[in-house]
Amino acid sequence: MAGPLARAGVGMPCALERTDAHHSLGVSSWDSSYVLPEGRADAVMLFLSFPDSRPGVTPQQLSRDYFPATSDFFRQASYGRFDLRAHPVPRWIEMPKKSTAYDIARDWSTASRASFLRDALAVTDPEVDFGEYDIVYLVADPDAPGVDSDATKVVNFKEPIRVDGTELNRVVTLFERYPADRNVLAHETGHVFDLPDLYNRPEDGKGDWDTHVGDWDLMGSQFGLAPDPFGWHRWKLGWLDDQQVDCVWQPGTSLHTLVPLGAEPEEPRWGGGADDGRGGADDGRGGAQAQAAVARARPASRMAVVRTGAHEAVVLEVREPLGNDVSVCTSGVLAYRVTADRASADGPVEVLDGHPDTAACHGSSVRPELADAPLRVGESLSVDGGDVRISVLDQSESGEWNLRITRR
Repeated sequence: MAGPLARAGVGMPCALERTDAHHSLGVSSWDSSYVLPEGRADAVMLFLSFPDSRPGVTPQQLSRDYFPATSDFFRQASYGRFDLRAHPVPRWIEMPKKSTAYDIARDWSTASRASFLRDALAVTDPEVDFGEYDIVYLVADPDAPGVDSDATKVVNFKEPIRVDGTELNRVVTLFERYPADRNVLAHETGHVFDLPDLYNRPEDGKGDWDTHVGDWDLMGSQFGLAPDPFGWHRWKLGWLDDQQVDCVWQPGTSLHTLVPLGAEPEEPRWGGGADDGRGGADDGRGGAQAQAAVARARPASRMAVVRTGAHEAVVLEVREPLGNDVSVCTSGVLAYRVTADRASADGPVEVLDGHPDTAACHGSSVRPELADAPLRVGESLSVDGGDVRISVLDQSESGEWNLRITRR
């Protein structure tokens, strides 16, 4: 497998280093065994039937269930920097065994999963040249009796599999019912881009899965009201440039202006850059109104990052009902902690609740306790015992949010 490549953020103090954790959220390097979602990527979609079931839907119906919605999601999230092109093979390709023979399940055995993948690649190989595609989607007949929708996942190979002279590092296996869950394919495709699961997986599988991030970011929940990827994910994937990230790594107070994460890009408003300890400091003489005026004079950024440890940072971004977040429950400045040495599904991101005593959107939110997490104008949040304090000063008529960050 190819080794890591230098990545955006290498020279910035707030760019956490990549670790050995699975799907590490370090942004200092890129593992080139994963698809880099910049420019264009081509995905082949193959439809698998089984001898013990006659499909009740057509491949065309299934492909329309996923596309163009998934491509539209990534085009919006990447600010137009990434174009995912789907290439469905519009016919059923029959597997050699009954669907029940593969013991398909969420935690299916290695032997059963290997048997399924071996047969799936064998029957699809004559139908397609895998060398023409960046991503492989294997879609199982949703009506087959042995198909379990909980088994949908990305399968990573310990050693790449060579097909048609092409090395496959991973494939996406879809066992979804029809119609599929909203954003499920975008979630799984996120893993192909080296993004981690952000949900909490209970040991018995029966507890609360949404304690870490709630509705925020589809890698936490494909059902979330605010599925747009976190700004940190966008930075990792190259959809945000370093110049769009404010970096706070030294003690002191600084002022920052953020545009909503989901707003359409407007050049040349992005920028703000790193905090060098010289600009935007609060001398203690002005009130919030004067500080907000200073903040308005600064170029706006998409995200502010406060480096808090060797592998940790607190991130601030503005979430509003824009782009993929049109159904967001509440708006404001969202704060969350990123930990680069925590593995996928082990809490690499934790949303910091700006309103821990209240909840919102009962009945529609996956976790109402975090649905109202963003800070509103005039509100503050202390993190790490007061070592970091975030205060939202105001919101300009043009939609930018001004805030003050104090780091001890």
